[in-house]
Amino acid sequence: MTRTIKVNGTRRDIDVDDDTPLLWVLRDVLGMTGTKFGCGAALCSACTVHIDGVATRSCITTVDSIGDSAITTIEMIGGTPQGKALQIMSAAALLVDKPKPTDADIDSAMSGNVCRCGTYQRIRAAIHRAAS
Repeated sequence: MTRTIKVNGTRRDIDVDDDTPLLWVLRDVLGMTGTKFGCGAALCSACTVHIDGVATRSCITTVDSIGDSAITTIEMIGGTPQGKALQIMSAAALLVDKPKPTDADIDSAMSGNVCRCGTYQRIRAAIHRAAS
């Protein structure tokens, strides 16, 4: 089914099945490979995009559920002051919602991100630095 979605401020025409995950629309149909596949079950957050400013796991979000919502990907976040400082979708959404987050705010916002490198303390420090 042909539909139009708004990605990074631009309307894009796509022809996919209603149940196609947004992640595959972004990567395979639109060629936007900044959003990554991780676990495929919304557990690791590698596929996070913003839908109307809310951090959302694109691997479990079907394209028919988006409607007229605005989608923001990592490619667009890199152009914002917060994104240039850290480029993490969940953290960028947090800083828009809470420009001066506490440690507890950061821990809560980042709790869905599974980091295999064990740098949670450094990620928290980077978010505080981006907020300043």
